[in-house]
Amino acid sequence: MNCQQLRVVYAGTPDFAVPALAALHDSAHELIGVYTQPDRPAGRGRKVAMSAVKTFALEAGLPVFQPLSLKDEAAQAELAALAPDIMVVAAYGLILPESVLRIPALGCINIHASLLPRWRGAAPIQRAIEAGDKETGVTIMQMAKGLDTGDMLLKKHLPIGPDSIAAGVHDALAELGAQGVLEVLPGLCEGTLKGEVQDDSQANYAAKISKEEARIDWQRPAAEIQRKIAAFNPFPVAFTELDGKALRLWRARLVSEAVSGAPGTVTVSPGKDILVATGDGTLALELLQLPGKKALDAATFLNGRDIAGRQLG
Repeated sequence: MNCQQLRVVYAGTPDFAVPALAALHDSAHELIGVYTQPDRPAGRGRKVAMSAVKTFALEAGLPVFQPLSLKDEAAQAELAALAPDIMVVAAYGLILPESVLRIPALGCINIHASLLPRWRGAAPIQRAIEAGDKETGVTIMQMAKGLDTGDMLLKKHLPIGPDSIAAGVHDALAELGAQGVLEVLPGLCEGTLKGEVQDDSQANYAAKISKEEARIDWQRPAAEIQRKIAAFNPFPVAFTELDGKALRLWRARLVSEAVSGAPGTVTVSPGKDILVATGDGTLALELLQLPGKKALDAATFLNGRDIAGRQLG
């Protein structure tokens, strides 16, 4: 086995998985197959669409495999026939049975978008921001039976600032994951890189985000609401109601200015800020969107609209 030129099978599906695939494609390693989920209807028109990973793989001339399940014996035999040295996984979306984990000579490694064991599960980026974590990162881990429970091979850290939103954190972590995979492969192959066992007592489950979760409860503290708005940008987007219509909230900031009224009451400041009373503190709504309209900054949104004293939610 040539540790500088490994035979790599890659498995991933969404945009998050593309940077690492691109990095491997540009490296000396040999990409012998790319696994991604089957094409599915997407968007408002529900047209069948390829995944971001498949799009990149086809443009790069890489062989693509799209089994419905890797529990299928025929799919496992097809993977084994590729004779991979290692399988690199990033947001693939399908369960890898233990029999699949044993196929590559060096096993399977995963790019996980959190500093394990802090957030295991489907939505680690959103849950880290929502919880008020000061940092997140990526963990390259050796895959094992269980949900994100394998030994940790490498961590790369990323601060979460007051202006961080999930979209930006997602993109930064995708790039860190790409760097991390290339750093891990030689040491893993040569046996000089040893994994660190996770402390299960420090683990939290990052449950998949539901659209109903994105509804704002103005009784909650302003800081908590601001984090939720940041965490759910760009999906599913936090929302409230104005005149019985859904009002999407893309960006907000905490302000020290106290406003009167019950939680959800709107005050318009002289500087054209949309200030909302909460259960504790005040929130300024910076980017808002009504159904069928473009997202607007506060000053533009207020043109022709008098919402002072109105109740949201």
